[in-house]
Amino acid sequence: MTSRSKAAIEQIQHTLARKGFDPGIIDGVWGRRTESAVKAFQRSEGLVADGIVGPKTWKALLGETEKIVSADNPAIPWFQEARRLIGVREVVGPGNNPKIIDWAKHTGIDYDSDDIPWCGLFVAHCVSATLAGEALPANPLGARAWQRFGTTCERTLGAILVFWRGSRNGWLGHVGFYAGEDGSAYHVLGGNQGDSVSITRIAKDRLLDARWPATAPKTGAGPLILAANETFFSTNEA
Repeated sequence: MTSRSKAAIEQIQHTLARKGFDPGIIDGVWGRRTESAVKAFQRSEGLVADGIVGPKTWKALLGETEKIVSADNPAIPWFQEARRLIGVREVVGPGNNPKIIDWAKHTGIDYDSDDIPWCGLFVAHCVSATLAGEALPANPLGARAWQRFGTTCERTLGAILVFWRGSRNGWLGHVGFYAGEDGSAYHVLGGNQGDSVSITRIAKDRLLDARWPATAPKTGAGPLILAANETFFSTNEA
């Protein structure tokens, strides 16, 4: 099971828990309690109780054939760069995280304080660091400027999602990378989310656009459906 993404393991754990099989803490980590819950589920379905979620167990558990989506896909290097930076955090109070300031220097963006919203800077860094020929939008610090980036696309791993913030008809926004979705929210890998690079859930009705780099071929993978999790929504990413 270690070859599956954290999101896929969380999906299995969520579903086991909803069906009454306790996987322990739902954390995306494949541990003994999760394996034991899988075995108990398999026995209840008349399957071989080996604790391995193969095609038959997946379909019995989730009601559909597993869609294999690799978060490690080398065709989306900007998304790999974003994943590598999860946990980078701005400095609270005086001072700045030099890593965030360096993103601006290397991208040629005038930016000198991580107190200024940096979701657009994060996306600009990930794109420019991995796609040398890709043109950034004018004013990449402005989240809504990313609506003019690249080409429009469907929701798929690595797509750049642009959201409104405050008011749909205003100018404030947020931008990050599509990491999946559940019934009511997009899971967004972005910067300046809780003052750090993280994955958070953003309500679907806030989406303005989905964009794809013009110089990168589209993967055709389609949406990545994750287990429902109604525990929180991000409401302010500044």
